[in-house]
Amino acid sequence: MLTHEETLKLILDAQAGNDSAKEKLVLENVPLIKSIVKRFKGRLEYDDLMQLGAMGFLKAIANFKPEYEVRFSTYAVPLISGEIKRFLRDDGAIKVSRWAKTLAQKIAIFIDERQKLGENDPSIEEISQKFGYDKADVLFAMETSQYLLSLSDSPDEDGSPLEDRITGAKSPDENLDVMMLKDAIKTLPEREKKIIILRYFRDKTQSEVAKELGISQVQVSRIESKILKKLREKIDI
Repeated sequence: MLTHEETLKLILDAQAGNDSAKEKLVLENVPLIKSIVKRFKGRLEYDDLMQLGAMGFLKAIANFKPEYEVRFSTYAVPLISGEIKRFLRDDGAIKVSRWAKTLAQKIAIFIDERQKLGENDPSIEEISQKFGYDKADVLFAMETSQYLLSLSDSPDEDGSPLEDRITGAKSPDENLDVMMLKDAIKTLPEREKKIIILRYFRDKTQSEVAKELGISQVQVSRIESKILKKLREKIDI
């Protein structure tokens, strides 16, 4: 296994045009690429997934900078998974639609059952745990099948700031995804940012948001859908 310093040297050499350094980085990180590919098992042929993963890894090599202050593997993971997700979302839409539609239908039934019991809508985390998909898959399925449902992650009791409440990231790629999501939210216009905060971090219904902003619930729903699509595009989820 390469040390951090050895990895940095190989990256700089690869960026300078050294193909041997690039090849060594890829070979040393095949286990990392395979670990990401496993998440997408069954959606494409294994060799195709590995090729897409390798393409994402090469992008990580080309764009990494030591001043990012994160380990290269941490930086590479979302680029590897992002390359695969981008293909599934764009070129693999037909293959993806079946599993995404099935998952979205299950989510709709789950939410309907909760509502009939007078319970709050489940959070993305709860849906993820119930059906065994990661949060990105949940959002992707909802987007693909046009199931933009009313989801809200309840705020922490201690009133933690926004950046501390965006998912409970545990793995390196989740940590970087959180950083990317924070940055993406910061780029939103003030009204859009306020809608996301009220809906997803203050547990407000669309009707409550509409009343606070002085617009209709239908407008809130339409704007929220556009915001979610914009955020997904920014962080490739």
